[in-house]
Amino acid sequence: MIRLHKPRLRQLRIVALAATGLLVASALVAPASNAQVVPQSAPTNTIPGVDEIVSSPNLRQIANVPKVAPLDATNSDIAFQGKYAFAGNYNGFVIYDISRPSAPTVKARVLCPGSQNDISIHGDLLFLSTDSSRSDDSCNSTAQGADVKGSWEGIKVFDIKDKANPRYIKSVETACGSHTHTLVPGKDRKAVYLYVSSYSPRAEFPDCQPPHDSISIIKVPLKKPTDAAVVATPNLFPDGGFPGSTTGSATTGCHDITAYPSKDLAAGACMGDGVLLDIKNREAPRVINRVRDETNFAFWHSATFNNSGTKVIFTDELGGGGAATCNETVGPNRGADAIYDITGRGNARKMNFRSYYKIPRVNADTENCVAHNGSLIPVLGRDIMVQAWYQGGISVWDFTDSARPKEIAFWERGPLSADSFVGGGTWSAYYYNGHIYSNDMVKGLDVLELNDWRTWTAKLTRYNELNVQTQPSYLGW
Repeated sequence: MIRLHKPRLRQLRIVALAATGLLVASALVAPASNAQVVPQSAPTNTIPGVDEIVSSPNLRQIANVPKVAPLDATNSDIAFQGKYAFAGNYNGFVIYDISRPSAPTVKARVLCPGSQNDISIHGDLLFLSTDSSRSDDSCNSTAQGADVKGSWEGIKVFDIKDKANPRYIKSVETACGSHTHTLVPGKDRKAVYLYVSSYSPRAEFPDCQPPHDSISIIKVPLKKPTDAAVVATPNLFPDGGFPGSTTGSATTGCHDITAYPSKDLAAGACMGDGVLLDIKNREAPRVINRVRDETNFAFWHSATFNNSGTKVIFTDELGGGGAATCNETVGPNRGADAIYDITGRGNARKMNFRSYYKIPRVNADTENCVAHNGSLIPVLGRDIMVQAWYQGGISVWDFTDSARPKEIAFWERGPLSADSFVGGGTWSAYYYNGHIYSNDMVKGLDVLELNDWRTWTAKLTRYNELNVQTQPSYLGW
């Protein structure tokens, strides 16, 4: 059991409010004047120039909001509610008013360092992951080694009823911190659960001891969120996970979990293993199937279901997001998505591999490119998603035929440098209420508009709230 500690003073620093006025005007920039539309039949091995924007004819940028100090660290994940987007940054988070997608404004910037600051929303609550060892749980904390017993990592909880003035109200420490977390609504609607994913234990880390084959489950009572606490730490790999190889990571925890609450399902991307979970009992998820790819997958990173829950896509974060893996040397099957069909019923369900998908463009050796965070686009009758690929840009692709996925739209910037390796690109690219929102690690928030006959029915679906890793269902046929 982990002992929670509560510093005498928790401080929250709201460093900039910019709902109106000159700050907003200066923050917004028009789509780049050198944007180039490329027919999808054009060659895919032409690399754009530095910061040059290229896209297919059906996908265009309509807005960009650059990063501003002190939230000028790496941008991370995004969540949505009503007219707001909540964007994580390694130094905190930003609340954007997106009521006009072509002209987003900043409602609040909250300084609270602690990578990755993975983010989710429920009602008046915002949850933030801390996976970097800190001196305490305050927003004034400093970096401190995980080998120090008093160091802190875990979940921070904010009250966001007043979007311009979020309040930090609670922290919960979790074993090995919280690299990511997944919000799962309780069956009785009186609480929400956070499935906390973390990994890489070490013997010298008092709060992150090997083996670490578990996740932490935090229960948050909605009427009294300050009572949030760890209620379970289920072991997903009692017989041990993938031991690792020269090409693949050993399983020492999970990187990310996507839940499909209405179907009582979840998919865990757990470093060396992909797992399908029954989450009918929210406090006791059960592994019902496990798959491995010892040929092409290096690091199982994240997962996405199709709307019917009959398919799941796993992404491979080859090179940890810090390498050029979208080039001819690496090829089309490594650092790709893997599409699995889910067959059978109940405890007999299994995931069956069908094919890989990787962007069909060659990137420069100076660009980090990897399969990263994306979301389903709520299209009737088809399986289509949008996905971030770091400096590989944004890809919209159709996997209705599991064995023959194909790209239908793309948008990307050229490399940050033509001469040396510089990391950057889009961390998360999600579809929300008619537009695609991308949190670029270096360039800030991008808003894109997709106009394609294959996706027009997505405009019929509107969400009041969207945490992509808490996958909602939509009307289908």
